[in-house]
Amino acid sequence: MAVKKRSFGAASFLAWARDGAGRGIIPAMNTSAGKLVLCPTPIGNLGDITLRTLDELRAADVVCAEDTRVTGKLLAHFDIEKRLERLDEATISKQADRIIARVLAGERIAFCSDAGMPGVSDPGSRLIAAAQAVGAPYEVLPGASAAATAYVASGFADPQYYFGGFLPRKDGERKAVLSALASLRASLVFYESPRRIADSLAVVAEVFPTREVAVCRELTKRHEEIFRACAPDAAAEFARRDAEGGVKGEIALVICPPTEAELKGAAAAQVASAADRAGELIAAGDLSHKDIVSVLRKEFGISRNEAYALVHER
Repeated sequence: MAVKKRSFGAASFLAWARDGAGRGIIPAMNTSAGKLVLCPTPIGNLGDITLRTLDELRAADVVCAEDTRVTGKLLAHFDIEKRLERLDEATISKQADRIIARVLAGERIAFCSDAGMPGVSDPGSRLIAAAQAVGAPYEVLPGASAAATAYVASGFADPQYYFGGFLPRKDGERKAVLSALASLRASLVFYESPRRIADSLAVVAEVFPTREVAVCRELTKRHEEIFRACAPDAAAEFARRDAEGGVKGEIALVICPPTEAELKGAAAAQVASAADRAGELIAAGDLSHKDIVSVLRKEFGISRNEAYALVHER
């Protein structure tokens, strides 16, 4: 990835270090050699690692990882001996500036998430932001992504997909997220914990009772499973599994796009709700017709003409 680099002379860089961002930890500079490299790792099958990733891991001065035990096993498998430093969600806020300062000072630092593409629902995105803030050189290598793999494996024939990261933990928040995406003409892809997949599918079945879902579990691994069914059936199946011993494995959940019938039904329901709201506001007599139109547009996202028509009908 080409990035616009800023030139740091020794004096300007040390001034940056003293102003709080570098916290006075800067050794002698050698910016020509330093670089941050985000290295994608396999999401399951170790054979999916790229040659470029292996080259960068071998060339790195140090490898930062979400979990040094996980990345340590990966490095050992490929006979790579490197110093490992833990860099996870608990430490990234304090360490990001220090890591980038070391890059600017000449270190070549690789970052690996536990599995898949760094920067997707992990601390890698914070490192990129910190690098961009001071013009530090960085590179993102392409590689395995559970979201893209699950989207393709689901078989939902749609040219677009929306990736929402991990679903919220609480049912009410899950429902709000899914409801907000109901009219999006795209497949919806989320990561989910095996401990919460049954609860999440119950909410999906409530919000999208007519849609199909694909539960993509243990992608690229020996026990890979693509379970595809209508949302209520999927919810029932994983509730059964959860009750009978629990669900295991990394999971990506894919929800198919809305049908035209679903979109038309949702639009009709929205207009009916807006009409009821218009009647309430007119009966209250506290607002002008113009103000009521503004309220309807804000609350229901309808056009000005649609809002005026509803007010006129009432």
